[in-house]
Amino acid sequence: MAHIDYYFSTLSPFAYLAGLRLEEIAGRTGARVSYKPLDILALFARTGGTPPNERHPSRQAYRLQEMARTAKKQEMPIVLKPAHWPTNPAPASYAVIAAQKAGGGDLGQLVHAILRACWAEERDIAADEVVRDCLQSAGFDPALADSGLLSGAETYAANLEDAVAAGVFGAPFYVVDSGQLFWGQDKLADLDLHLQGIL
Repeated sequence: MAHIDYYFSTLSPFAYLAGLRLEEIAGRTGARVSYKPLDILALFARTGGTPPNERHPSRQAYRLQEMARTAKKQEMPIVLKPAHWPTNPAPASYAVIAAQKAGGGDLGQLVHAILRACWAEERDIAADEVVRDCLQSAGFDPALADSGLLSGAETYAANLEDAVAAGVFGAPFYVVDSGQLFWGQDKLADLDLHLQGIL
């Protein structure tokens, strides 16, 4: 059974636009997924990336066009410049880490609920009530938002180190235990083919 380390940021529009396709692929192929939220700005600093708001205007404009086109193709709503972006990604990330440890709900749904809250609903994913709502909607105890903060912070930091060591430099990023790396939601079809032994 294949294993996928899924590195993502709770602020990433392209992680949002991945929808639940990773979970559908994993369900169809039997792959296991470990969710690894990380600090994307720290990852950029470590791997030669540039934060979106520091990129050349032409790159920023293209990014917005690509987001809009991808949302249309995926038939997903998106707000290109949401009211609460960027915000502090840590509370939502810690909640994902706590939920993964606790179990009992749907982790893919939780991650998507957090991303949807930011990119489609213009909610502040740094706010406790938003994180609790997302936890509850995915079948987790909303109190997880208030628990395991220290271990969450430690895992969040460890995820960054793991990502750098694995060759990750952006989000969403999928690392298969076969050694194959896939960057971006637009590579999910290739990930699927790889897991099927075709690619």
